[in-house]
Formats: sequence, structure tokens, C-alpha cells
Amino acid sequence: MILAVIPARGGSKGIPRKNLLRVGGLPLIAHSILHARRSRYVDRVIVSTDNDEIAHVATDYGAVVVPRPVELAHDEAPSEPAVRHALDTLRAENLGEVEMVVFLQATSPLRQPGDIDGAIDRIRADGADSLFSACHQHGFVWRASDAGLESLTYDFRNRRRRQDLDGQDWQENGSFYIFRPWVLDELGNRLGGKVTVWPMHPLDSFEMDEPADAELFSTLLALRRSPGAPMMERVRLMVLDFDGVLTDNRVLVDADGREAVFCDRGDGWGIARVRELGIPVVIVSTEHNGVVPARARKLGVECIHGCDDKAAAIHEIADRYRVDLDEVAFVANDENDLHALQLVGIPIAVRDARPEVVAVAAATTTSYGGRGAAREVCDWIVAAHAQHERRADPG
Repeated sequence: MILAVIPARGGSKGIPRKNLLRVGGLPLIAHSILHARRSRYVDRVIVSTDNDEIAHVATDYGAVVVPRPVELAHDEAPSEPAVRHALDTLRAENLGEVEMVVFLQATSPLRQPGDIDGAIDRIRADGADSLFSACHQHGFVWRASDAGLESLTYDFRNRRRRQDLDGQDWQENGSFYIFRPWVLDELGNRLGGKVTVWPMHPLDSFEMDEPADAELFSTLLALRRSPGAPMMERVRLMVLDFDGVLTDNRVLVDADGREAVFCDRGDGWGIARVRELGIPVVIVSTEHNGVVPARARKLGVECIHGCDDKAAAIHEIADRYRVDLDEVAFVANDENDLHALQLVGIPIAVRDARPEVVAVAAATTTSYGGRGAAREVCDWIVAAHAQHERRADPG
């Protein structure tokens, strides 16, 4: 069993309510919870906290909460005792042998999707006992001492180009640590035994230090959700949710109970262009109302409605069209889409999607659901395929 533990005190003085501060549409701590939940290896996500509001948020995002004793939650308290307390609490439940603990810092929301699983693979491959995440340190570093300034990473009398420095120095970025339980049990430390490292890009290594960082992090997260051409070139099957994607989530109900919805005519044009590329388009909806197949017929696309398990439906559709799941784009907006979004290779959220959906999406539209969002995704796909053809045939 592999456990992820996220310590989160409620009494931050530098940034009040830091772990609850909204970053990229989500509470700060929610990013780390979702990172751990998306891991193929992590079996349980634990949040250790002394704060009821943090506990409520953690539960909402799928973590197990371990109440943190007050003596482990003061300003000077190190993280190791809190992680140890959480680990011992879970051990008392006799859940089985714990192979590794992934210790995530809630102040680092910029991890890439593959960081945690890649690091677990690394610690196993290296036969290591512990691991830290880091970025390369290959700058010109000086240290001040009583004797004055001294250059540490180079000889200033024989200056070399920065790119010629050896680049073997690592700077811990504090994003996460992984260790085998004996390291914490016997050494009282997050690192020990044979230590290895997981490299991360400097832009993924920022930690929340001051309130202004929230805006920076939100901007970086938004940039990640802008679709790149290589991503859209991969699309061989497009799946659309209905309510909130092809509609604006409103419904008109007359005196006889008949329903009507608002759609965007431009979506039909975009979908037609995608189909001309030979890419199937399918609507998958939980809605039982006849308006769903009626709209599908108008658009000329397949429709599966009254669907309680969208992930299973997408599996079946992909198998039928002989398309790998990594080549499926799914456009969605609400929490019941999360499982399916995590299944496909190109998860897309509309602009007004639930924050939980935006957090797992690889791209987010600038248009709202039912107001051109589907057309926008279609335009991304058409443009990416046209760009690919130009590269393949420059003449």
C-alpha cells in the first residue's frame, strides 16, 4: 500500500487561511489532493489538519482526514511528527503493510500530472529508501560569511558560461518527498537510507510564500490549460457531454412539463468540420429527456443518453471505433464527468465548468457551455490538423 499524506495547519500567520486560498479556481490544498488521487499507485490520500474548515474541504475533494493534535500544529512544529501521527493512525486500522509514504506539501500546486507516479517508479528502479523533488541548481551562487563573500558553485576568477557549469547540483523545491516507513520510524526524518531525486522544471517548483503568489500560480495553471497543437493533433474521437456543454445548463419547462434547452448554432458548424476530418463525434449524457437525441439528430452525430456510467460508455465507444483512450477528447463540465475525464487522454473543461473539472482538465475553453464552447474545441482540432498537414506537405 502507498499512502499520500498532506499536512495542513489552519494557523498560518504569513498568509492567513493559506491552505484555503483559492488558486486557479480551487482551494490551495485541493490541488495536492487531486494530484495524489490521480496517481495510479497511491491507495489512500490523508490530510492531517487541526482546522475544521480544511477538514471539510479535504473531505469534499476525496481525502481521508486525520485530526492533528494541537501540540503538533503550532508555528514551530516540524512536519515529520504530523506525518508520523497520520501514519500511525492509519496503521492502527490494520490496513496492511505500507510500502511507501508520499509526503505532499500543500503549498506546491504546480506539480505536473506524472510527477508522483514517475517519482515512485524512480525510487523503485533505484532501489532507494527515500526521494526528494528538486530542480537543477546551476547558477552562480555566492555565500556571505564573516570573511566576506565567497563563490560556491564556481571560481569567479575563472568564470565559465552558465551552460558550461556541471549542473549536478540539486535544490529541493519542497513539492514532495517519498520514503519507506522505516526511514521516518527509525530516523525521525523524511529522508534517509539511500536517497534519490525526482527532477522538476523550475516553473513547477514555486511554493506559496506570500499572497501575491496566488495570482502567479493561477496564471501558470491557466496557461497549462491552453491547448497545444500536438495535443489536438492526437484527437481521433471527440465525445461531448450535453447539459452544460452543448447547452448553457438552463432548461425551459412549459405547463405540460415539456422541456426545451438553449444551444449554440455555431457548435453544429464546428462539429461538421471535425467530422469531415474523419473524426467521429458522440454525445454522452445522463439526461433521459428526448431533447438530447433530437439535438444529436440535428447535428448528425451518435448519441448515448440516459447513461449512468460515462467512463464505461467511452470505453465501449473507443473500442468500437478502434481508438486508443489516449486519443479521445472528452468535453465536460460537472462532477459526474470526473471519472471519464481521468480516463481519456485529452480531458477538456468548458469555461464555466465546476472547479473540480477544471482542475483535472488538460485544456479549458474561453467560451461558456452552450455559448460556443464545443465550437471552440472543434476549431482547435481543425486548426491542429491543418497545421499538421502543412508541415507534412510544405510545398
